[in-house]
Amino acid sequence: MAIIVIGFAVIVWLYMTGPSFGAIAKGERLQKMLASPNYKNGVFHNQHYTPALTEGYSMPGLIAEFLFTKKPHRIPIDAIPTIKTNLKSMPTKEDVLIWFGHSSYYLQVDGKKFLIDPVLSGNASPINTTHAFKGTDIYTVDELPAIDCLIITHDHFDHLDFKTVVPLRPKVQQVVCGLGVGAHLERWGYDAGRITELDWQETYKPFAGFTLTALPTRHFSGRTFKRNSTLWLSLMLQTQTLNIYIGGDSGYDDHFKKIGEQFPNIDLAILDNGQYDPKWKYIHMLPEEVVQAAKDLHTKKLLPFHSSKFPLGYHPWNEPLKRVTAANSNGIFQILTPRIGEPVRLKDDSQMFTKWWENLQ
Repeated sequence: MAIIVIGFAVIVWLYMTGPSFGAIAKGERLQKMLASPNYKNGVFHNQHYTPALTEGYSMPGLIAEFLFTKKPHRIPIDAIPTIKTNLKSMPTKEDVLIWFGHSSYYLQVDGKKFLIDPVLSGNASPINTTHAFKGTDIYTVDELPAIDCLIITHDHFDHLDFKTVVPLRPKVQQVVCGLGVGAHLERWGYDAGRITELDWQETYKPFAGFTLTALPTRHFSGRTFKRNSTLWLSLMLQTQTLNIYIGGDSGYDDHFKKIGEQFPNIDLAILDNGQYDPKWKYIHMLPEEVVQAAKDLHTKKLLPFHSSKFPLGYHPWNEPLKRVTAANSNGIFQILTPRIGEPVRLKDDSQMFTKWWENLQ
């Protein structure tokens, strides 16, 4: 029995040293991490105490629920309706956002092309077990145009996808990510000179007239069993004409109110709304908290994401959009609910979207 256990451990260890798990920060990269006020005792920390599970729940109980309790409607029976937009033929002067489902999207603004957390491999886990819903995996790396700036909010597999990022490399001019995340990208062949790693409240100007400010979220990081060895973040993208909050993944906290005070004119907030559960409410917002976060930010428009492609949570697949739109029933701000691939015209306040998830099984 001991030989079997040891053998299994060796196999797991060998697998987890494979390229898809990335690399550990060393040298100058590690020195910058050590100098961060957010890095203590070998890991990064949230601004407030953030347990992995809500009080009263345990990991063994969570595992038992996952294995033995059926969760209905996590995966849709019907194919998700989408619109296939030709990204390469779209005029650069158009200011648009194209959502790829879950947390991946393409952003074209003021003549520059950004790509955020692209996962286009059809899978959101390292062992090919979390597959995209039917009809949602409609874009490939080959169909993307040249990218001026790739943004990675954190290194989880559903945001930083080895099978997408490696073939994407020749198309990318530069990368912006959190402290330590660049080690993964360098292992995968990205030139260190093209990677900018930011700490919370650091700013970077990728092009003339553009500013990116790295900001806190309430989440965690890690591609192996060790958590928080790299920094998770959100970003404020300021251009000459728009202020766009790239929210990343986050539980609810007072950082939204502080960001709203720091940046008083947010045109669009893109916020985490999916794969939530009361059991892990500190690291993923419930839909009603998403609406409250948007209020705290004083944003003009909200685009909820992190849903409609992968079954990473226990809730019904269409619940996030149902609840978030219901929570904004009084229309305090406009909620954008595009279909995957549907262009969102960033400067068109009259654009309307259907509740495409209704009447789907």
